[in-house]
Amino acid sequence: MKRINRKIAAAVAATALVPTLLAAPAMAKGRGNNDGLGIIYVESQGLYYETFATTVLPGVGRFQPLDPTGAPGGGPSTPYGPGDKDYVGGRWWVDTNNDGEMDAGDMYFSCPLLGPGRATP
Repeated sequence: MKRINRKIAAAVAATALVPTLLAAPAMAKGRGNNDGLGIIYVESQGLYYETFATTVLPGVGRFQPLDPTGAPGGGPSTPYGPGDKDYVGGRWWVDTNNDGEMDAGDMYFSCPLLGPGRATP
């Protein structure tokens, strides 16, 4: 039951996360300025990075997972960030249909992480 509730919460969060990030580029003003920027937690580094989405992408090529509710406090998280071997430059996959597979039912978008990372959101 808890697994189903987590999947539902993740799908709802993903649906809200991406439109918010896609609206941010017009408002984003740069590093250290939180106006219009989103925050993503990088698990391998224990750091938060500012970000903004630039475009929705077709589901072709390399992507890394983005968990809309995986960060401490419930924000978005990912396993890798800038400097990590498996970081793909901000090409994200959100498993919106919760089947564990990258397929047409999911969301794909570009969202670069802006360094430096920091210890708090």
